[in-house]
Amino acid sequence: MSAPDSHFVRACKGQPTPLTPVWFMRQAGRYMAEYREVRRHHSIVEICKTPNLAAQVTIQAAEILGVDAAIVFADLLLPLEVMGIPFRFQAGEGPVIEKPVRTTADVHALRVDLAPDLNYVADSVRLVAQHFGAKLPVIGFCGAPFTLASYMIEGGGSRNYVETKKLMYRSTEAWNEMMFKLISVLGDYVIEQARAGADVVQIFDSWVGCLSPADYRRFVLPRTTELVQRVKHAGVPVIYFGTETATLLPAMKETGADVIGVDWRIPLDAAWKSLGPRSAVQGNLDPVVLFANKKEIHAQAEDVLQRAGGRPGHIFNLGHGILPDTPVDHVKDLCDFVHRYSAKYATAAKVEWFGEAQ
Repeated sequence: MSAPDSHFVRACKGQPTPLTPVWFMRQAGRYMAEYREVRRHHSIVEICKTPNLAAQVTIQAAEILGVDAAIVFADLLLPLEVMGIPFRFQAGEGPVIEKPVRTTADVHALRVDLAPDLNYVADSVRLVAQHFGAKLPVIGFCGAPFTLASYMIEGGGSRNYVETKKLMYRSTEAWNEMMFKLISVLGDYVIEQARAGADVVQIFDSWVGCLSPADYRRFVLPRTTELVQRVKHAGVPVIYFGTETATLLPAMKETGADVIGVDWRIPLDAAWKSLGPRSAVQGNLDPVVLFANKKEIHAQAEDVLQRAGGRPGHIFNLGHGILPDTPVDHVKDLCDFVHRYSAKYATAAKVEWFGEAQ
């Protein structure tokens, strides 16, 4: 760890902090002129695979915004490449996988021996950690097994995840093999990020909200729990985040993740109540609110903070990533507002929460 006593790391552990730490998913992105300048000369994958460039955009975004953590610049799909699933980005469509995984033979062919080929991401983490030292913590990350499996199977994004669910329901053995292979690669991948200096790891389960609670428990929870526990054994806290997961939150907590990230579709206090009084929670402003005027942004951010009530273990974030064309000054102002507003709770020795004393 490079910054184990930072506000952000302390909040991940549910410990009191003098203000609510804040960072943003997709911190470095197209909305920022500095990032667009780098993208004029390099593709997303080129940036990811060039540690100096990945560290540059990571550091620039964190310093410009004044956030409490820097998340390494990488892409969720990078592990697919070392498993034998090439992909490309198509303008206006996102990632495209030409040969989706659809059969038992396709699953058998997935490789698990090339995870060290992803160490360029750990090298990026190392550069960012060296730059910030103890001043700012670094977040490493990976996609969750279900979300990466869904990309592999669907061949890209999806509305109904029909092919993914067909494999789950019809070929349970193949599904389980696929999930085992994914956690093998992902575990090695993020543990190397932790060794390189990541203070916290976030696991993104962006598409898991398409599942019923019963299917989540049957097909996803056991393997995701294994991944979370592997990362925790590396000595770093884990944030587990998904979208449209209001009905899945209690089960997601069973993974043992230190922090559960929630989107804007459920009030923060309701999410926290469903997770239990000892959980840490991250979220959960709607990213589109950042297109409003600052008065409206402040009002909605204040609502989130009031629902958190100053309780230890809250990390302020959006309910998903920053969107393209978001005004940068609105993001910077939101970060400053969260710091100023939340500081008024710093002197509270106890917080009453759902009828229990903290």
